[in-house]
Amino acid sequence: MTIFVSTDWLAGELGKSDLVILDASLFLPGTPRDPRAEFAAAHIPGAAYMDLPGLSDPDDPTPGQLPPDAMMTQHMQALGVNADSRIIIYDNSPVHSAARGWWMMRVYGLGVSAAILDGGLPKWLAEGRPTESGAATPAPGNAVARLDRATVRSKADILANLASNDAQLLDARGAGRFTGAEAEPRPGMASGHIPGSRNIPSSAFFAADNSMKQDDELRRLFIDAGTDFDRPVITTCGSGVTAAIILAALESLGKKDVALYDGSWSEWGFDPATPKATGAA
Repeated sequence: MTIFVSTDWLAGELGKSDLVILDASLFLPGTPRDPRAEFAAAHIPGAAYMDLPGLSDPDDPTPGQLPPDAMMTQHMQALGVNADSRIIIYDNSPVHSAARGWWMMRVYGLGVSAAILDGGLPKWLAEGRPTESGAATPAPGNAVARLDRATVRSKADILANLASNDAQLLDARGAGRFTGAEAEPRPGMASGHIPGSRNIPSSAFFAADNSMKQDDELRRLFIDAGTDFDRPVITTCGSGVTAAIILAALESLGKKDVALYDGSWSEWGFDPATPKATGAA
């Protein structure tokens, strides 16, 4: 299965026994929207609510960190995910959080057949496709989650990379947050960016119909940001959500040596000891 599937494809697959559709909608802190309530009001037929905002390590002070294997396993089984399931992740969020859900499937070994619905619920609705309401009660699945940290980076990894400069850092936050001109949405967090990183705002990756840009148009975003396709990349953002958009975009262009800094600015910006830069890259 490719990284992205079309709304036409999904419409033709609805009801298949091995298909699991998950709503991974998530909003930035302070956004007056409730993803669970919106799911209950209208979702793609057969979908279940992934609860991406709640699927994080309860013992880690940094918000949104990858959960323990047991927690991820329990959550996925409750959503009806089996070892052989084809998993389609979508969202109805301006931060395009489905990419984070897709990446989580990958790092927990659940993503061999996982993909993102290109255009998400907004495109599905714009095309007049069906929805249903209410809670989802899927039959329990048997999937087992085992975290592989090969493409996960820590604060220690980023500090080491500042010295080695082995990998390029690409930040998916908006330009104002990256430069420090805009305050962070989490109170008490420093503004700015990790020294040496480049900025490609996540919103730049999407076309007017909410689908991901493709081919030369997509590649141009990276070239304009000074990306060297021959060097590894570490993606970062506010809390590891929109960083997954950059990772998915690079993989769709055939680049595989890409990792994601899970703590991102939520960890880096709260730590007074980490170096920080402001202004343009």
